[in-house]
Amino acid sequence: MKTAVIGGGASGLMAAVAAARSGAEVAIYEKLNRVGKKILATGNGRCNYTNMYMSIDRYHGKNVKLAENALNFFDLDKTLDFFEGLGINPYVGELGKVYPSSLQASSVLDVLRYEVKRLRVEEITDFEVMELRKNKDKFSIIGRDAAYEADRVILATGGKASPQLGSDGKGYELAKAFGHKIIEPFPALVQLKLNGKYFKRIAGIRFDGTVKGFTDKKLIREDEGEILFTDYGISGPPVLQISRKVIEELNKGRKVFLCVDMFPESSKVELYDLLSRRFNKIGYKSIEDGLVGFINKKLIPVVLMEAGFENLQKNCGRLNKKEIFKIIDILKEWKFEVTGHNTWQQAQSTAGGVDMSEVNPKTLESAKVKGLYLSGEILDVDGDCGGFNLQWAWSSGYTAGYFSSIV
Repeated sequence: MKTAVIGGGASGLMAAVAAARSGAEVAIYEKLNRVGKKILATGNGRCNYTNMYMSIDRYHGKNVKLAENALNFFDLDKTLDFFEGLGINPYVGELGKVYPSSLQASSVLDVLRYEVKRLRVEEITDFEVMELRKNKDKFSIIGRDAAYEADRVILATGGKASPQLGSDGKGYELAKAFGHKIIEPFPALVQLKLNGKYFKRIAGIRFDGTVKGFTDKKLIREDEGEILFTDYGISGPPVLQISRKVIEELNKGRKVFLCVDMFPESSKVELYDLLSRRFNKIGYKSIEDGLVGFINKKLIPVVLMEAGFENLQKNCGRLNKKEIFKIIDILKEWKFEVTGHNTWQQAQSTAGGVDMSEVNPKTLESAKVKGLYLSGEILDVDGDCGGFNLQWAWSSGYTAGYFSSIV
């Protein structure tokens, strides 16, 4: 039985391995000049390939609960065993993130490619699938200059995130041609653009803090970690983590605000005690100079102006309680309106895609076309930062590959 895997990313490679191990004759069709390029970019080049705290709650989508079947069929333990069997020794970092102990994404790609080669999976690169057809029991995979046939097809084309690495949304057109409806894709795990005057002045400043997303005073989501100010707004892992929910609300036409806390470990009262003692001790200094060594120097004039101070040279020892709390309000609850987000080029993941209700959740076979399977980011399942999206790629790829070969 011939199985065609459309897309040579993480999910496609896993699908090819699973199908070949189950006895299928497999070919991967990849539009770029080599498979797995997107894997090399994951985890800042270190490939955070799964997470020890796996849970369906870390995933999102219209019918995301249906993804649980595949996540359980090829779960965390099977993923760790699979990669250890290929030679990847796991290293567990903060927040349960799992990396290869080499801390090189190339290690993960290398062992996958070695296994693909060992299993005699054919890699057909520089081949863009323009059209898929089915005639009786055979699929035709049609490119610009060539066409191939297969008994089974696994669509693992990815979504629209990072199109420079091969994911340009072409798979949605192929799925639509077979009758699948597409839940409108939008970027997930992406930086946010904010309304503000001073971003170019504070771009590049990093700090550990908390960021919360709000709409109509209702908390959407919050996260903590290293936050980065940019010339357009804000970035960093916690921002990427909440971006999916924030953009979902923006797409509904709602106003969304972020609240940034630069001192999450301290209450406002504790900060007041700290600052009042500090200002009393160095009361001869200006407010601007009085904050040097307390927060990033580039932040000081911006924080003070946001707090409503016009005279930054006023002696800090002369500040009253109300004025000190104005500074603390910015340090603890700096509010910004979200005006947008960065493009697909910067997005790490895609929200939206083929609805999980249109595939058999146990096998990931299309409910529209027998013999057509879907895996990975083309489906309406997206995970949080921390290895959850790659786990979905492995789980869905293995599920589709395995069942496509035994049915």
